[in-house]
Amino acid sequence: MSRFPELVALGLCLLLFAYPSVAERPKTTGYYGHGEPATDGQIAGWDIDVRPDGQGLPPGSGSVEDGEMLYEEQCAECHGSFGEGEGRYPSVAGGEDSLREARPHKTVGSYWKYTSTLWDYIHRAMPFTRPESLSDDEVYAVTAYVLYLNELVEDDFVLNQQNLAEVRLPNEANFIDEQRPDVKNTRCMKDCRDPAAIEIISQAPQYEAPARIASAAVEPISAPGEDTYKQSCGLCHDNGVGGAPVTGNAGDWASRISAGTELLYAHAIDGFQGSAGMMPAKGGFVQLSDDAVRQAVDYMVGASQ
Repeated sequence: MSRFPELVALGLCLLLFAYPSVAERPKTTGYYGHGEPATDGQIAGWDIDVRPDGQGLPPGSGSVEDGEMLYEEQCAECHGSFGEGEGRYPSVAGGEDSLREARPHKTVGSYWKYTSTLWDYIHRAMPFTRPESLSDDEVYAVTAYVLYLNELVEDDFVLNQQNLAEVRLPNEANFIDEQRPDVKNTRCMKDCRDPAAIEIISQAPQYEAPARIASAAVEPISAPGEDTYKQSCGLCHDNGVGGAPVTGNAGDWASRISAGTELLYAHAIDGFQGSAGMMPAKGGFVQLSDDAVRQAVDYMVGASQ
């Protein structure tokens, strides 16, 4: 008869005697006895947040002049040379007094609350492809230049650790702090479900496909220009916002159609100031191609004849 089970049992007993109990083991570090205290350097690497009053800002400074060169090298490709935004990347300047409009333009100057948010975001997340690659002085300089693009500082302004909190953004007063009280509901322990009636299913039930599908729903094919219209034009032309002719209203479109398709194309692509309203170039969606705009115009004309 094999003595293998007895040998295993003997080995386990020896291990128990040789290895100290949990209570006898010397405790190293931490609640569970694992790890080491974080060093000051490790903490500093994570502790990079900045408060609105400027607390958390590192020493340093940067001028609008230096920021302009850095912005052109690191930021303009996405945010535009004047902060207007390129393609679908956000703009960082402009939009003054637009928050009550149907299409508000939210930028640093028109919407953001604190200058510290701008510094912190550039510091931790920009440039988009190389976050945290800018030095502290470079972050100060780029921040100063974005403030200048929003006409909040002069061209000779130098931003630093001491004066950043003094630069107030125009929309700060329009933010409302949370007014709701911090409440905690009382746990409900009535009418609870009987645990015995709860069935535990170890796996999802097997799905059985129907033997035959009678008919399949087919998505209708959009007309050329319809998708562009719905995404970019309908906001104004569905309801006549800003004097825009309403799509489907023949009366609104009769004189415009009679003026010729090429003129309609030109006004839609280049923009137009009329007596009843203003059409921005490409409806404000400058990323649209000219062909996409022409197709959207054809769609509106076809639906309004």
